[in-house]
Amino acid sequence: MIGTIRAGLALFLMVISGLLLAPFQYLAVRTGLFSPTIIPRIWHKSTTWALGFRVTVHGEMTGQRPLLLASNHVSWSDITILSSIASVCFISKSELARWPIFGTLGRLQRTIFIERQRKRTSAEQVSELAVRLAAGDAMVLFAEGSTSDGNLIMPFKSTLFGAAETTIRSGAADKVWIQPVAITYMRVHGMPMGRLHRRLAAWIGDMDLVPHLVSILREGAIDVEVRFGTPVEFITQSNRKAVTREMEDVVRKMVATTLRDTRRPSKAS
Repeated sequence: MIGTIRAGLALFLMVISGLLLAPFQYLAVRTGLFSPTIIPRIWHKSTTWALGFRVTVHGEMTGQRPLLLASNHVSWSDITILSSIASVCFISKSELARWPIFGTLGRLQRTIFIERQRKRTSAEQVSELAVRLAAGDAMVLFAEGSTSDGNLIMPFKSTLFGAAETTIRSGAADKVWIQPVAITYMRVHGMPMGRLHRRLAAWIGDMDLVPHLVSILREGAIDVEVRFGTPVEFITQSNRKAVTREMEDVVRKMVATTLRDTRRPSKAS
């Protein structure tokens, strides 16, 4: 009963704050009167609180630009968590653009939607991504291409790292910084999740979004750790596939380091 009440109140807060802030974000995107990164940060901070996530951050997002953030991907909530701690934009699969509410929210946050099955369209969108990188937007790439169970890192896909190559070839920049990011769901109500219970936070495969959202809202009090690794320069001579493997290896090690530390008391930010 308490969980249901909590879920209802949290959902109400998310909806009301979204309705109040959305017009201002639309104005920012359409007119440029103020930075379009301000409103999403406010909304995601309030949403993270409403969802019950307690976020601990290790390191920080680099101030170097152009910047591509290469992250693992566990759940839809990764977007809210990263957006609550840094001003970022996202690269997402095109299907999300057609989803009610979430597609609109993605467009308002200036998400780039990628048609992964159409090579020509992907090339055009990689060019759009290069333009955004050159303009100074910090773009998050969920490099696994899909969500995992939160315990293991799946192989990173090198295709979208091609945006770094395109940015340099276009002459917009002589280098692109690529920074690894690791998101790990650690505890629920202060207790270590373990391999089995970490699936509570994971949104895998064909799971329906709404029931998963409600289960998170009912549960609450989930500790999440985000680690920013050392950024790497991508230059003309860099090998895209080699850099992809390097990012995958670093993120895997950061997740493993965090999981080994589950007994350490959490200091939420």
